[in-house]
Amino acid sequence: MNWYEIVIEMLKYIVPLVVVFAFIYFILNNYLEENFKLRSLDLKLQNQEAITPIRMQAYERVVVYLERISPSALIMRIHKTGMSSRLLHAEMIKSIRSEYDHNIAQQIYMSNASWELVKSAKEEMIKLINTSAHKVNENADGVELCKVLLDVTMNVEKLPTQIALEYVKKEIRQSF
Repeated sequence: MNWYEIVIEMLKYIVPLVVVFAFIYFILNNYLEENFKLRSLDLKLQNQEAITPIRMQAYERVVVYLERISPSALIMRIHKTGMSSRLLHAEMIKSIRSEYDHNIAQQIYMSNASWELVKSAKEEMIKLINTSAHKVNENADGVELCKVLLDVTMNVEKLPTQIALEYVKKEIRQSF
């Protein structure tokens, strides 16, 4: 037997072996990739199931915050009989800021756009209250500040809190 016949004889065994090995490799590789994808998807679903209630709770807290910092809600909650406009002004600003600080961690679960609108609503409400306070005499009764604040809000087409609320509600509907 010459070397040519020996090579041919070896190829008879090696080629089918290589073909079978390649076939098994590709089948096994596809199986492992699909298995990995399924496990990744399952893990994502489990994480989403755990995060969804927390996200919903964050949105709920932000909605409550936005409702609480609207002028009418602030007046109803903070104004007391005999309160001066200066004290009412300070208490309203303090309330808006402290509630914001209390809810600041909610931004983790919200989109950047939503959180930016919440921040903007806070700042705009503070500006609105400050503007109203400047229109009232320092020694005036808190009722005067309430009247001016409500008059100013009546002249605004949409309060910043309403704009933020609408956006947050829209985002909630799209997310869940």
